[in-house]
Amino acid sequence: MKKSLSKFLQIAIPLGLGIFLIWYVFIDFTDTQLAELKTYFKNANYGYVVISVSLSIFSHLSRAYRWSFMLEPLGYKPKLANNFMTIAVAYVMNIFIPKSGEVTRGILLDKYEMIPFEKGFGTIISERIIDLLFLLAFTVAAILMKYDILYTYVTDLIPVQKLVIIGVIGLVMLTAGYLSLKYLKFDFIVKIKTFINGLKEGVLSVLTMKKKMTFIFHTFLIWGLYVLSFYAATLALNETSNIAFSTLIITFVVGSFTFAFTNSGFGTYPAAVAGILTLFAIEITVGTAFGWIVWTSNIASILLIGVTSLIALPIYNKGRLK
Repeated sequence: MKKSLSKFLQIAIPLGLGIFLIWYVFIDFTDTQLAELKTYFKNANYGYVVISVSLSIFSHLSRAYRWSFMLEPLGYKPKLANNFMTIAVAYVMNIFIPKSGEVTRGILLDKYEMIPFEKGFGTIISERIIDLLFLLAFTVAAILMKYDILYTYVTDLIPVQKLVIIGVIGLVMLTAGYLSLKYLKFDFIVKIKTFINGLKEGVLSVLTMKKKMTFIFHTFLIWGLYVLSFYAATLALNETSNIAFSTLIITFVVGSFTFAFTNSGFGTYPAAVAGILTLFAIEITVGTAFGWIVWTSNIASILLIGVTSLIALPIYNKGRLK
């Protein structure tokens, strides 16, 4: 009963948040603004949207190829097609059940490549940590590029005194957590420490793999394709085609973080993108249209490729199933 309720809440809460944000954004739009939105959708250059989606697909292919480098030291050489299709299916799962994609990848890899789930899943976690480090690097770069505007915006929302208090509380909590992990011997502390050490080992394994430079190259390539894909999408609307590089990066970062809050950014991505663009003198209707164009086109491609992969996997691996 508790597990069923937990699973229901994991799906319902992010979905509910997305629906609320869609309602919250559109409820204040006037008839004139809604008409403007329709005009932006109608006049968008969808050729650039196709280019944007194509670049995203290439990033998935690069991710599939990079995954092989993490599995090779474990003694496995999966087929690139299986890697790509399991990743595609995982993205589809994340749309409907947040955070289920990683587990799905491990299960499918176990089924079609006979790689034990725990080993495959370990490489997926390591991969995600590396991607998180890259996203944090982009975040730091974005903050440095637009520090003055962001600082003013945040301090308008939260007074400096409260920010200092939040910072001190955060520092105290980090220090307490570090000291607990270092000196306390409770069973759950030991388990957390073991888990963290395992994750650290997985990340550091990149430095000892045979093709680490190729792995690093593909990591940069994946994130470079993400940024290029986002840039191509900005060209679809005249109003976003000339935004500054710094604005592009910070909007890209904010949009990327929204995927963690709802089902693959449902509701949150367009709202967050529109909100951040208004800080840089982009009309809310333009930002909203742009956010929905980017999100919808990427989700459509994920569904198409993911569902196709789900159908193709058993056919491609006929005779190799357990």
